Amino acid sequence: MLIGALLILTWLVLLIRYPFRAVPISLGAVLGLALVAGWVLWQEHREEQLLAQVEIRLAYAPERCPGAQPLHTSLHNHSTKTLRNLRWEVGAYAPGSPTNLARASFETPTYQGPGDLQSGARWESCLPLPQLRSGYRAATLEFRAERLQGHIAN
Repeated sequence: MLIGALLILTWLVLLIRYPFRAVPISLGAVLGLALVAGWVLWQEHREEQLLAQVEIRLAYAPERCPGAQPLHTSLHNHSTKTLRNLRWEVGAYAPGSPTNLARASFETPTYQGPGDLQSGARWESCLPLPQLRSGYRAATLEFRAERLQGHIAN
C-alpha cells in the first residue's frame, strides 16, 4: 500500500511539474489499462455464458447411490466447448421456499465434476449430501447447484 501511495504521489508531482509530457503518457497508460480491463471482462462474460449451458441435476436417490453418497448428480455439457473443470456448492430447499436449508460452515464441501467433459457429453456420479439444518429430511427437499465456478477450453 505504501508503494502504491508513493507511485500516485510521484505521478501527481510529475503531472504538476511536467504537464505537457505527463498528460500524453498518462492517457496512453489509461487507454492500455482500459483495453486490458475490457478484454478480461469480455473473457469472463464469455465463460459465464458457456457455463450457463452446462446442465446440473441433483436428486436425492438412496436407491441408486450408496448410503454414504445418496445425492445423484447428472451433468450434461450443452456448450460447444470442452469443460475443463467445474466446482459448485449444493443448496437444499423445501418446495416453494427460497430459504437454503443446507448449513453454511467452513466444512461445507465444494463439489467437483469430471476433469474434461467434451461437448454434448454426460457425467453421472453419487455425492455426499450437504449438512442439513435440524428437523429436515433429505427426501422432502430439492437440491440445486449454486456458485458454479469452472473453466472451459478455448
